[in-house]
Order: sequence, then C-alpha cells, then structure tokens
Amino acid sequence: MKRLQIGIESTKLANGLDVVVAPDTTAPVVTVALYYKIGFRLEPQGRSGFAHLFEHMMFQGSANAPKMQHIKLVLWLEADRMRALKVDDENLKNQRDVVKEEVRVNVMNQPYGGFPWLDMPPVAFRNWANAHNFYGDFADLDAADLADVQAFFKTYYVPNNAVLLMLGDVKAEEGIALAKKHFGDIPAGAPPPFADSSEPEQTEERRGSVEEKFGTLPAIAIGYGLPRRRTADWYAMALLDQALHGGRAGRIHRELVLEKQIAVEAEGGIDDLFGYNGPSQMTTRILHKPEYSSQAALEAFDSVIRDAWQNGLTLEELEHLKVKWRSDYYATLESGRGGYMPKYGLMHLLACFTLFDHDPQLVNTIMDGFLAVTPEEILAVAKKYLRNEKRAIVFRTPLKASAPLDKKEAA
Repeated sequence: MKRLQIGIESTKLANGLDVVVAPDTTAPVVTVALYYKIGFRLEPQGRSGFAHLFEHMMFQGSANAPKMQHIKLVLWLEADRMRALKVDDENLKNQRDVVKEEVRVNVMNQPYGGFPWLDMPPVAFRNWANAHNFYGDFADLDAADLADVQAFFKTYYVPNNAVLLMLGDVKAEEGIALAKKHFGDIPAGAPPPFADSSEPEQTEERRGSVEEKFGTLPAIAIGYGLPRRRTADWYAMALLDQALHGGRAGRIHRELVLEKQIAVEAEGGIDDLFGYNGPSQMTTRILHKPEYSSQAALEAFDSVIRDAWQNGLTLEELEHLKVKWRSDYYATLESGRGGYMPKYGLMHLLACFTLFDHDPQLVNTIMDGFLAVTPEEILAVAKKYLRNEKRAIVFRTPLKASAPLDKKEAA
C-alpha cells in the first residue's frame, strides 16, 4: 500500500512562530488558522476558565480592527490581534458574562449537561491541571481583574507558542512569504510556563456520584486511563476503542442496547485521540432503563470488558477495524480542505502534530503505527489498561426517577 503524500512545507520564523503550508489546487479556496498552545490543562491554578474565556476574547477586536472582524478577514488581522488584542474592562466584563451564561445554558440547565466530560475529571484525576472544570470556576472568573487577563494574553498568545496554518490554493513559498510579512516583526515572548500535568499511578477504582435535575434515566460513565501519546500501546488502544465504541456495531452498544436491552444509550470512546497531550481517558456513557439497577448495568458493561481482556480480537476482526480506521482517517483529511474545517479535519491534525510532536509530516506517516498493530498487542493493552483499579466511575442519579432503580438484574 502506498503511503500518504500530502504536500506540506513548514518553517519556523525567527520569533518562534511555526508556519505550515499545505498547497491544494483542487478548489480556488484557502483556509487559514492560527492555533495557540494553551488550553484548560495548561492554564495556571487560580485562573480556571481563562483558556476558554480567551476563545471569546479573541473576537473582541484588536489595535486596528473592531470586534468580530476577525471572522471575516484573515492574515493581517490575525497578526494584529497577536500583536495587540483589545483587552479592556468592557470586553472582559462582556465576555465573562457570556461565558457564565454559556455554562448556565449548556450545563446547568440541560438534562445530563456536562455528563460525563465535566463530571468525570474531578473523580478520575488527582492533578488539578487535569481535574478542574475547563469552563472555569465562577469565583476564579469573577476574581480576575484586567491586569490578570492582560498578563495571561502576553504570556501565552505569543508567536513562539503558536502555529500558523494555510491550506488550499496557495504556493508554499507564497504562504511563507506572507507569514513573514505579517508576523515576522512581532517579538517573541518568554517561553510560557506550563504546569506538570502528569498523574500519580492509579491503583484503586475511583467512584463519584452526581444528581441529575432534569432527566429521568439513571446514567453511568466509566473512564479508563489511556497510554502515552504515540507509544505502541496508544496505537493498539485506539483500535480496541473502535471495537468497543464503533457506533451501533461497537460491542458495548450491541450488547447493552440491542441484545440485553438494559440501556437506551451506550456510547463514547476516546475524545480527540490526536488532540490530547497528557492524561486522558476512554470513557463510556450509559443511560440505562430505570427498572434495572445501576449495579446491573455496570455488570453488563463489565461482561463486555471482561471478554476483551480474556479473548481480545481475532485477526479478521482486527483487519476489518484497520480498514475502517484508515477509511475514517482519509475522510478526516478530506474534511479539512477548502472552506470547511471541522474539529477533526486536516487543519486540526497538522496543528496537533506541530504543537505536540513538532512534526507536521506525521500526517503522512501516523497511519503506519495503527496498521502494524497485532492481535497480541490488542490483548495486551486490554489486560493492562481495562482494569478496575485503572478506572473511574460516575453515577448520575435522577432526582425524578420514572421508576424504582433496583428492580431487575441483568440476564
């Protein structure tokens, strides 16, 4: 099989800005993105929610452009806000209120809001960097003054902590020349301080519970810790995850929803495999019928996991998974071209490989690791990672249950 050959040119400007250009003349369109290496895992303690806040602040104007113009225009405006984002009291108050309202609407007043992506981390992790609410604690947001926010911007939104990407109908030399023209004179900042996000080894099952105010079905989330990025275990775990969570064909959905009919929903998996660079989880989200106890639902789930670490996958199953994995990866690459850029498109992959691995060319070679996985490696990672002492469980119990929760046991 031929290896991918997506044409990519990359360079690093004198101020530390990484520039990646992927020419593609299929359509007369160019997509531009600027990624900064700052997210909730890297924000300092006492400043929870700042990374999310700046997703909003970055559209509030800069030295030479009013708010929201950055959505419409491109390179010089990106450079303008890197150089001088408009961080003032009015914008801070406005966007802080927007963030808080977003939390109220999307989490606090939604059935199963934040489940499990906000409920799981404080149960699963011991390091604040991984365990805290990425939306931000309202107290942290309210306590932040203008000087705090300006300091955060000057620390993390600097050229030596970013990658500029251009995909589409642009020649590599032209794109790099434009990057130098607009960004080259922006001074580098000091190397940003990043907290250690490593976790102590987990040796016991961790459990927590949350009340569900609106929904009537009991829910369970089970999360298992993942291998380190780009290790042999990481490649194998990704394919095992597909076997367990591959939509309606995945083992967990098939057994809990279709066959045993204990759950009405059983889904999940690894969220953004290529985009995590630190402790993360393979998480299953189960909404089960109220006539079954949570223990019965968990036992049904455990039977699927037990089969995985007792029997693994057959060679035929694994080969089918590899075909599906390769097909999905190619579809992801295509989705990031031209004017459409979803979260997992080519642009996103190039940004992750540049910021985390310092090698955008991985987009052409990363598939080799997945295609080399053996059934023996699948069995080994199942036994190593899918263990009770390596997982966390969150039970979400309805305040308004539609029926008693402890009537039935799994067949």
